[in-house]
Amino acid sequence: MLDVTDSPVGPEVENTTAYVSSASKKLHPAVHRALDFYLKPAASLTAAARAPRGIFVVAPDIDNETLLVHACESLASASAMAGELSALLEGPHRNTMLALQQVIMLSELAVSRVLDNVGSPQPV
Repeated sequence: MLDVTDSPVGPEVENTTAYVSSASKKLHPAVHRALDFYLKPAASLTAAARAPRGIFVVAPDIDNETLLVHACESLASASAMAGELSALLEGPHRNTMLALQQVIMLSELAVSRVLDNVGSPQPV
C-alpha cells in the first residue's frame, strides 16, 4: 500500500506555479491592480466620491436678472409638464400631480415678483 508521506518515484518535480514563474512576475502589478479593482471597489469609489466636481456650474459673470429669467422660464416649463401629466392620471395620483403643479406655479409667481423688483428702485 502506498503511504501519502512517500515521495514519488522519479525525478524531482520543479515548482512551476504560475505565480512564481519568472515570466509571470512581470504581470504581478497588473494582477494586483485588477484584483484591487474588482475585489476592493469601495476604496477607489470613496476617493473619487469625495472629490468635488463642477459638472454644472453657473457662469459667475451672469447677472441676477438673467438668472431670475431663466428660473422663471424653467418653472413655467415644469408647470406645463406637470399639467400635461396630470391630464393622463386619475384619482389620487392626479390630485398629487395637480398639487405639485400648484407648488411650481407659486414658485414661479414668487420668482416673477423678484424679477419685477430687480429693475424697480426700492422705497426707503
